[in-house]
Amino acid sequence: MSTQTLSETAEIVQNSMDYTLFSWSKQKGHNPIAVERAEGVYLYDYDGKKYIDFSSGLINMNIGHGNQRITEAVVRQMQEVSYVTPSCVTKVRGELGKKLAEICPGDLNKSFFTLCGATSIENGIKLARLYTGKHKILTRYQSYHGATMGVISAGGDPRKLPVDSQQAPNFVHFDLPNLYRWEYGEENLLKEAVAQFERMIAYEGPGNIAAVVLEGESGTSGCLQYPKGYLKAVREITQKNGILMIMDEVMSGFGRTGQWFGFQNHGIVPDMIAMAKGMTCGYLPFGCLQVSDKIAAKYDDQMLALGLTYSAHPVCCAAALETLKIYEEDNLIENARNMGKYMEQQVEKLKAKHPSIGDFRNTGLLGCIELVKNRTTKEPMAPFNAKPDEMAVMNKVAAKIKELGMYTFVRWGFIFCAPPLTVTKEQIDEGLAIISEAIAIADEAVI
Repeated sequence: MSTQTLSETAEIVQNSMDYTLFSWSKQKGHNPIAVERAEGVYLYDYDGKKYIDFSSGLINMNIGHGNQRITEAVVRQMQEVSYVTPSCVTKVRGELGKKLAEICPGDLNKSFFTLCGATSIENGIKLARLYTGKHKILTRYQSYHGATMGVISAGGDPRKLPVDSQQAPNFVHFDLPNLYRWEYGEENLLKEAVAQFERMIAYEGPGNIAAVVLEGESGTSGCLQYPKGYLKAVREITQKNGILMIMDEVMSGFGRTGQWFGFQNHGIVPDMIAMAKGMTCGYLPFGCLQVSDKIAAKYDDQMLALGLTYSAHPVCCAAALETLKIYEEDNLIENARNMGKYMEQQVEKLKAKHPSIGDFRNTGLLGCIELVKNRTTKEPMAPFNAKPDEMAVMNKVAAKIKELGMYTFVRWGFIFCAPPLTVTKEQIDEGLAIISEAIAIADEAVI
């Protein structure tokens, strides 16, 4: 490595440290990877080190890095028109809306284009209240829907606690038992979870509840899977009580779980779908709120009180449309299913080797390994919303993962296994070998 290269890397990092702010992080002591380029499932820093991206960025880079088909589609669109107001239309806007109507089930045929996951959820909540005339929104503890004031209040993630005094009103949270730590038999899990949901509706009053917002599949909370049959039961209850169902597919959508959308693993059709992440795979910021014909029809002769300056941005529409073509042409959803099964088989082998692995929860290629101090007691290696001193072991594990050439999401006692949907068996083996070496550190803390 040359002195010049090292100097360039140091300057790149220092400029970002000096002049920008980092999300969800203390600002001093941050040690980011200075990414020069990326291709497929790999990142490359300015010193020539290669990192396998085992969490698809923030579980959004589904088609892999550096796909030039997106670049070409974006350039073509910019050569025609880069921006028009949302009251105008472009060819690509209609084409994208038509394509989304094709892949969405039921009568989910209308697209309101947004900027990101948070703005998709925000507009879904707003529309639910406008449409129903009701005000309360039910959401799950241990869920995450974004960081704006509305949706961080909607979520149950502890990242909302520092701004709790500013929280938006009329969000009601409920807990959902986790099979891994449920002590009363799996046969009773669904019964209790559904009964709890029904009690919540009775307590809050169905005449006050506009919607329930749920993730298609749980993500950053630890891939906490729904009891079998739960979403189908919730859907029946919401329909019975005139409550809308909004599925947050920002993370679990677009092939990530082996289906176009996570809720399709549960045999339901919601009233709205919030999308982002895998819609353009991070190549450009973009999102969508997909709405049923029934809801949209109300606004045929009534003003729709939703609006964003960059709604239906033509360049972002072009990126999204090309991304959807790539999913289909490259058979990425089928690959997610197949590689997900392979991942599960290989992690099962790691369990025999590492006593600190307590559980592996996975759907398609949305998975996470949970580390524990004791398999019998299931005491987590780091607790929910762990304090810095409670992260000592996991910080060492995360540092080792990075040192060995992997970028992935490590949170509390969770190691996420969610590589791009382009991943091969050989790349899964490469990634799990790194994780295995790092988990050896946690094995030493087992009691």
